[in-house]
Amino acid sequence: MRGLILFAHGARDPRWAEPFQQVVSGIRQQAPELAMRLAFLELMQPSLSQAAAGLAAEGCTEVTVQPLFLGTGGHLRRDLPLLMAELQAQLPGVAWTLQPAIGEHPEVIETLARCSLQGLQGLRTAAQRPEP
Repeated sequence: MRGLILFAHGARDPRWAEPFQQVVSGIRQQAPELAMRLAFLELMQPSLSQAAAGLAAEGCTEVTVQPLFLGTGGHLRRDLPLLMAELQAQLPGVAWTLQPAIGEHPEVIETLARCSLQGLQGLRTAAQRPEP
């Protein structure tokens, strides 16, 4: 059985997680049979370890970890490899696959560029409107 962990940074404000929860909802609509968890590096729960234990308890033997980070910074270079090694040691019956940061995916980069330009066009339109 395969599973997926979406791994985000975490924040003090619980509203920060809302876009990530929407990603989870979108995936569940497209793949309702997929065992999946949203996990956080810090400040929010569940942790990566807790999410991994939950998927293993459900019977997942292959789990992909998808970092929901825009780029590969210190957390993904230093912290995440250590966390992945801990998962392997704690749950050796599970095959772990770590994906690159989602923000480095060409489709995500194209979408960010397109949305940025759309925002700029919206500003131009608002700035060009005459005053009443």
